[in-house]
Amino acid sequence: MCKDKFFIPTIPFVYKLFKMDFTQILITVITVAGSTGIWQFISTRYKENKAKEKFETLNSDGVQYRDDLKSRVRNLESLLAQSSEEKDEMREQVLQLTAEVHALRVKVEFLEKENERLKNT
Repeated sequence: MCKDKFFIPTIPFVYKLFKMDFTQILITVITVAGSTGIWQFISTRYKENKAKEKFETLNSDGVQYRDDLKSRVRNLESLLAQSSEEKDEMREQVLQLTAEVHALRVKVEFLEKENERLKNT
């Protein structure tokens, strides 16, 4: 058949590949690698991997824990503001009650003096 010692009769494709010129192989590889289909495939795959990484990052335990802490802090801040408002209202009520007590003390003193004056007359 063939006098080449590397020829394997069962694999004629490999034999033809060895006989091809290296420049033809190089041109074919560059053409395939430079085709738009390959670049679209690579860019699509890259975008999908980035989207997957972003999804995993957003749904990781650390991020969920951080988001939970943020919501708790917001809740505590609103409770603190509400209790501060209630404290201010209570302080105003205490001031009003203190003024009323002072007025009642003056009234009681006046009435006691008036009562003593009436008893003595």
